[in-house]
Amino acid sequence: MERKVATFYKFVPIQLIDLLNVADCDQIDLGRCVEKTMTIMFSDIRGFTSISEKMTPQENFNFINNYLSKMEPIINEYQGFIDKYIGDAIMALFPYSADDAISAAITMLKTLVKYNQILQRAGLPTLKIGIGIHTGPLMLGTIGGQKRMDGTVISDAVNIASRIESLTKTYHTPLLISEASYLGLSERDNYLIRRLDRVKVKGKTKYVNLFEVFSADLEKRQAGKLATLNLFEKAVSLYQQQHFETAQK
Repeated sequence: MERKVATFYKFVPIQLIDLLNVADCDQIDLGRCVEKTMTIMFSDIRGFTSISEKMTPQENFNFINNYLSKMEPIINEYQGFIDKYIGDAIMALFPYSADDAISAAITMLKTLVKYNQILQRAGLPTLKIGIGIHTGPLMLGTIGGQKRMDGTVISDAVNIASRIESLTKTYHTPLLISEASYLGLSERDNYLIRRLDRVKVKGKTKYVNLFEVFSADLEKRQAGKLATLNLFEKAVSLYQQQHFETAQK
C-alpha cells in the first residue's frame, strides 16, 4: 500500500494535496478546488525539435529526463512544485512568493551553465532555455471523469506566463517576468532587473509590462547592463511614448 501511495505522489504533487486541504490522497474527489494567488513559471528548451531529430526515441527520453532531473530539485528547493511536464517544457507553481519563483529561475540558469559543460564533454548538444514568470489569481482543482481524474490549473495567469516565456526568444534573453511578479517581490534589491517593454500578449487585449532579470548573466554582460541601466530604461520609456528617433539616440 505504501508503495502505491508513493507512486501516486509521483503523478500528483503532494503540494497539490496540501493546497486542496485534504489529509490523504484517498480524500481527493472530483471537482475539489481552491482559489489562490500564485506565481507561475514556464520553462522551455529552445530549439529542442532540431536536437531531438538527431536522436533515437530512447535517447530523446534519456536526454530530457537527465535535464529535468537537474531542474526539478531547484524548483522544490524554492518552495515550488511542478504542475506538469509538457514535452521538454516545465510548468511550475510557487504558492508563497514571487521571490521563490525568480530565485529558482536564476538558480536554474546558473545550473544549466554547469550542466552544459558536462554535455559538451560528453559530445552532446548544449542547451538554452527560456523562462517566463507571472503572478496572478488561479483556480487549482481536480477535473476529469469517473475513470480518470487529474489536477489542473484554470487561470488567465497561466496563459500569460506561457506567452511571456515565448517572448524570451523575441528579446533574446533567458528570463522575463511580468510587472505583477516584479511588484510582488519583497527583496527587489537581491536581483538585477531592468524594465524591458510593454507588449500586448497574443490573445489578450491588455498590455503587459515586461522586465528582464539578468542576475544569471555572465559578469561582463551584467556590468554592461548595469552601466547603461538608467539610459536603457529612459529609451524604453521614450519608445513606448512613440518618440522613436529620440529613443534611438
